[in-house]
Amino acid sequence: MTLRLGTRRSLMATTQSQMVADAYTERTGRAIELVGITTFGDVSKAHLAQLGGTGVFVSALRDKLLEGEIDFAVHSLKDLPTKPDPRIALAALPARHDHRDALVGRVPFAELPAGAQVGTGSPRRVAMLRALRPELEYVPIRGNADTRIGKVTSGELDAVVLASAGLTRIGRTSEIAQIFEVEELMPAPGQGALAVECLSEREDLVDFLSVLDDPRTRSAVTAERVVLAALEAGCSAPVGAFALDDGQTLNLTALVVAIDGSEAVRKSAAGSPSEAVALGHELAAEMISEGADRLMGEHSH
Repeated sequence: MTLRLGTRRSLMATTQSQMVADAYTERTGRAIELVGITTFGDVSKAHLAQLGGTGVFVSALRDKLLEGEIDFAVHSLKDLPTKPDPRIALAALPARHDHRDALVGRVPFAELPAGAQVGTGSPRRVAMLRALRPELEYVPIRGNADTRIGKVTSGELDAVVLASAGLTRIGRTSEIAQIFEVEELMPAPGQGALAVECLSEREDLVDFLSVLDDPRTRSAVTAERVVLAALEAGCSAPVGAFALDDGQTLNLTALVVAIDGSEAVRKSAAGSPSEAVALGHELAAEMISEGADRLMGEHSH
């Protein structure tokens, strides 16, 4: 029986969904067909933050799962809301790709002239880039990767910042002027990882899909997302987090930055990969005690 994999219609989404479909077919011999779904987030021109964040992309796919129109869905993990939905199982987190952010432009970040216009739709990237170079102008943009890269090619913007993994997936690495290391630009929790979801009641399907699950990716992104969930409760400042599970130890670093880039709280912790959830909570609590939740100050809503 052919399985139906729901995907957003953008080039990025269909490319990564096809990669996952091919990986399942290769491992299991099962035929998988892609079902394109148009989401409100793809249609609306409003900025993502005003749409209620990245969850708009996820909810349309989840609706199709619940209506039985598709069997499973693939998302960029950083788009998934941190609050779990008991009806939906996170059946697999395949091995993560590059977690870092990339600058698309003609010159590296340090060489951009003062007043240069850098486009990004992410408050996290704006705050962290502003901390590095407050004299540049940060312009909110949306649209798919092609549209964003086009703003640089056409000369409308000097540079745009996108996830390195996504650029690799759509074959646009030749346009990267620089990849930011974690020390410069802390990635979004779960960045570079994909999430495979199906209905939790379909135990046979959860079991089938779990063959692509990568335990080290799972422990790392779980810790990152726990930090995000714990901070989201008391803080609307931009959050970045990155964890690495080397098989013995899980190393987690997180960063919260005031929206104007003026102040930041950065903390690291290490523990056993099996204690990813506890490690995330512990780190978030330390960050809050050091003022992470106050970082918005007069910058809050």
